[in-house]
Amino acid sequence: MSDGMKTPYYLFSAEDFKKRISLIKKGLPDAELAFSVKANPFLLYCLPDKDVVSHVEVCSPGELEIVKSLKIDAGRIIYSGVMKEEKDVHEAYTYGAGIMTAESIRHFELISNEASKGDRVPRVLLRLSSGNQFGMSDEDILKILAERDKHKVKVVGIHYYSGTAKKKLKNIEKDVESLRELLKKAEKETGFVPSLVEYGPGLSAEYFEAPYDSVDEKLFSDVLPPIAELGRDYHLGIEMGRFMAATAGSYFTQVMDIKENHGVRYVIADGGIHQLKYYGQNMAMKIPPVDVIREGEVILTDEKVEYTVCGSLCTVADVLVRDISLPELKVGDTLKFSRCGAYSVSEGALSFLSRDLPEIWIDDGEKKCLRESMPSWKLNTGRN
Repeated sequence: MSDGMKTPYYLFSAEDFKKRISLIKKGLPDAELAFSVKANPFLLYCLPDKDVVSHVEVCSPGELEIVKSLKIDAGRIIYSGVMKEEKDVHEAYTYGAGIMTAESIRHFELISNEASKGDRVPRVLLRLSSGNQFGMSDEDILKILAERDKHKVKVVGIHYYSGTAKKKLKNIEKDVESLRELLKKAEKETGFVPSLVEYGPGLSAEYFEAPYDSVDEKLFSDVLPPIAELGRDYHLGIEMGRFMAATAGSYFTQVMDIKENHGVRYVIADGGIHQLKYYGQNMAMKIPPVDVIREGEVILTDEKVEYTVCGSLCTVADVLVRDISLPELKVGDTLKFSRCGAYSVSEGALSFLSRDLPEIWIDDGEKKCLRESMPSWKLNTGRN
């Protein structure tokens, strides 16, 4: 491949990442934006300045190690996550995480106990549950708020996130209503007024219906009014991963074989579902944007052939896309799958069949390799 790239590989675009962040910042100029590391840790290499993206949301000890290794200012960290142990809280506190979330009464107690042994008062967000395993009930939050002055912590606000890939205004309106109800109750019963309301709207990103950017921009425009209205009453933090990152990634895999079985033209690629995953593409029935590259050029032609593109795994489930019309392919062609900057890079079963992990590249004005291809067989033997 050109520029030293060897398929399969990911290429992430700093320009596309920053363009999407600018869209959000333009609509919510006074909000503190937060990028969720879990969506794509490699985009931390081109993270905008603090005045654009105020925080990074870290949800595990491993993600904390990532931000530490990249020397990201500890004050930008929101240390979150549904499962926290005493050692996790200790590590985040001693590193100086700017904000910590409590997803349960036990979480709050762990943070409080850690703070009682230190010389720093941590800032804490109490996470409100939307009816699943994440966060706390209204009752537990109100109990903590009523007794907050007994602890060496500063409860600064509420954290709320109710789900991902939302496409309907009514879902956002329901979120805002739930937040308002709790905040009013908290002020009335405990006198608590937040200095920060951290909200993750969980907006969808369009993968299958063109014009992709226009669909995303219309969705953001449609849901903006209730979020902006909440922001006029409370200082908002807006936490996003998928909507920020989705447009910023492409996945490249090479055509290794072409054959026809029972009337179906199959392409076997050197990638697979262990490395590429689109939200909502069950059984590969939906078609994401795909380009064919031959000798460094995208092939443009009206003459198309229908293919089912499969990966390199020995399972019938390894289908990247079914019944897609493409220019007639040759072995050695490269398939470029676009709009896979969020989650796909780390969400697949990366060690399945012990295939090598893909290369990771970033384009931040020039293309740089962040990770060379890595063997995964060691993960399946316990050998270093």
